Amino acid sequence: MNNTHQFQTEVRQLLDIVIHAFYSDREVFVRELISNASDALEKLRLKQLQLTQTYIYEPERELRISITTDEEAHTLTIADSGIGMTREEVVEYLGTIAHSGTKKFLEAMKESQSGPQDLIGQFGVGFYSAFMAANEVEVTTRSWQADATPVKWVSDGQEGYTLEDAPADTPRGTSILIRLKDDAQNFSKPEHLRYIVGKYSNFVGFPIDCNGEHINTVQAIWMKNKKDVTPEEYEEFYKFIGHTESSPLTYMHFSADAPIVLNSVLYVPEENPEVMGFGRCEPNVSLYCHKVLIDSKPDNLLPEWLRFLTGVVDSEDLPLNISREMLQDNSLLRRISGIITKRFIKHLETLAKDDCDKYETFWQKYSRFIKEGIVTSWEHKEALGKLIRFESTFTEAGKLTSFADYIGRMKENQKDIYVLFGASRAQLEHSPYLDALTARGFEVCFFTDGGDQFVVESLMKVDDKEIKSIDRANLDLPPLEDNPDTPGLDEERAKGLTEWVSSNFSDFSKVTTGNRVSSAPAIALQGENDLSPEVKAYLKAMGQEVPESHPEISFNPHSPIVQKLDELRTENEELATLLAGQIINTALLRAGMLDDPAKLADNSQALLEKLLSK
Repeated sequence: MNNTHQFQTEVRQLLDIVIHAFYSDREVFVRELISNASDALEKLRLKQLQLTQTYIYEPERELRISITTDEEAHTLTIADSGIGMTREEVVEYLGTIAHSGTKKFLEAMKESQSGPQDLIGQFGVGFYSAFMAANEVEVTTRSWQADATPVKWVSDGQEGYTLEDAPADTPRGTSILIRLKDDAQNFSKPEHLRYIVGKYSNFVGFPIDCNGEHINTVQAIWMKNKKDVTPEEYEEFYKFIGHTESSPLTYMHFSADAPIVLNSVLYVPEENPEVMGFGRCEPNVSLYCHKVLIDSKPDNLLPEWLRFLTGVVDSEDLPLNISREMLQDNSLLRRISGIITKRFIKHLETLAKDDCDKYETFWQKYSRFIKEGIVTSWEHKEALGKLIRFESTFTEAGKLTSFADYIGRMKENQKDIYVLFGASRAQLEHSPYLDALTARGFEVCFFTDGGDQFVVESLMKVDDKEIKSIDRANLDLPPLEDNPDTPGLDEERAKGLTEWVSSNFSDFSKVTTGNRVSSAPAIALQGENDLSPEVKAYLKAMGQEVPESHPEISFNPHSPIVQKLDELRTENEELATLLAGQIINTALLRAGMLDDPAKLADNSQALLEKLLSK
């Protein structure tokens, strides 16, 4: 039987749209046809589970996808041994496509302001993408039903199609022969087809042959139960998708059924690519649906600070358009991103608990990404803050600790977490700000990487414990018992001294006496809104204007030098002024706030000359 049929007007319109508007990459028609073949095989597999073999044609035939290329004839054939189609099904699915919602789609196209990519997700016309590369498509199919007659469908994608009986010995399944256009003959080259399959369809759940060679040999391990995957298989898969010979530092295999169906394997590379001279690394986590590649570098799949990861995320819940290249629902992608991000943070927490050494290796190589996440991902900053590692006054040099350990060591009268920023541990250990904290037995966290102040100030608190920088004037410390051997200035004398200093030195926001230092005469403290020396240096290096700072000077009322200063201000004001300048400039120098060291040198010389002239 041979019948010639005309396409409906809507069908011709749809074919024109599919060929010219949907697909940005011509090669995706191969992916579409392989996906259809995989679906046909899966449907037959389910039939085999439901029915006895007597109802199924060629029940012993292996479920497989075969690709055949012919460079001389300029043809490409994609065949499967799946469920096949009857004559009625061929007419329904390939002849009229009204069943697929063609009219509804075309009406939506007319109303759309953003193009076809936003409209399709349920029309199922990926088969017609073959006409992007084909002068003619020939479909030969035989249904799984034992008494079905095989049929052949042929079309040039223009006016219509022919439908006739196929030979009686046609095997079960569907074979699609594509006679290629002149500008698409590269699709008859076997190496090009192997590349396309490797890119898009390598993890399809059925064997794929190309000219008799099995080419999809790596399994989609992210769809397996973790118990069924060996460490060697995880490593092999990482090397395959990462195009590397190195081993991963750590990996996470994650599956979820609700609220979204997700399967994922994510790897941390052994080395941080951004410190190896390659600049900012590109995300390397691919998005799949049912083991078919949707996008190798999808936007917003994971937050920017997780760009160092390599791996796969697969979701059956993705509402995809017809080309599988555009997600219809970006909010769903954001939900997927949130779920995966939380699980990866949880993975790092577990790693830090179960394998401290490996986590410290991770921290040494990838800490900048975690810190970036704290600054940029508000919803995750609290969890990320617990991943921070640092040295402190209670640790040996090179030994790291965490905020959780710090909080566990806090004293009963300590309510805040104390931190200090600087260029190195050696510098911080000589900081005047440690004086008051050490005297009270309080631990201080050392942060020595550039940008740490931005990170910690963004974090603000951990487990409801506020983080306080000890160089700030508004630090609230519990009082120390007075030393009976060194009585301090009484309230009246202290007030008189601070008023006198304020009248003679006007560059400071405030002059006080207090408990912020015990071993030195005075300390220079950052004002509440002042920038730290590290931030100032950064702004200066960037050529930006550096705002003026007006620090606070706090005198130690128990210091013999300060008590002598108080006496001199009424007995020898000239000498008292030089002594006060020496105390103040030394405090500024130790705090890194002395802009011009010559001030200290000049004041020292004048003070010595005054003392020697007596």
